[in-house]
Amino acid sequence: MNRSKFLETIRVVDAKAQNLEYHQRRMYDALGSDIYRLDMLIEAPSCGVYRCRVIYDNESISIEYHPYKKRHIESLKIVESNSILYDKKYLDREAIEALFAKRGESDDILIVKNSLITDTSIANVAFFDSKRWLTPKTPLLAGTTRQRLLDEGKIFEADIYLDDLKRYTKMALMNAMIDFDIIAKEKIEDIVC
Repeated sequence: MNRSKFLETIRVVDAKAQNLEYHQRRMYDALGSDIYRLDMLIEAPSCGVYRCRVIYDNESISIEYHPYKKRHIESLKIVESNSILYDKKYLDREAIEALFAKRGESDDILIVKNSLITDTSIANVAFFDSKRWLTPKTPLLAGTTRQRLLDEGKIFEADIYLDDLKRYTKMALMNAMIDFDIIAKEKIEDIVC
């Protein structure tokens, strides 16, 4: 697996990049330096919602803009992998794509590692326990939206085991493009199979 290139996906609304400080921090963590300043590099179209795709390493950076269309997710298939590693947002997603290929008729997957819930193929997750929203303490990738919501005190970390899912009343997905998106289903069992 080639782990030399990294990826940032940034939501841009009417030429304004959203939550840029969190993406900049993750780039710094990946490279160990601030050689790129996103606020100086992003020049998005002025109208509409765009997905800004930044591919970078210590030698180069490229930025693309694509009109954004939300992917509809209502069902998740549980897929287990105790060996998957995606601790930085690498451009190479081969291991995640191999798990995603196992989704069958579901819209996406819910990855379980060492009996703990982690993420879907494209988003961090949170579960509502009738009092507060909890997100896995050990995600595959600590996403920028997840970190922002933790910093704001809107979600809280917890170990969430596969067997715990029946305790929760709602589920949400979160990433830079969808922010915090509650899946509109009555029960968790209607979402996860």
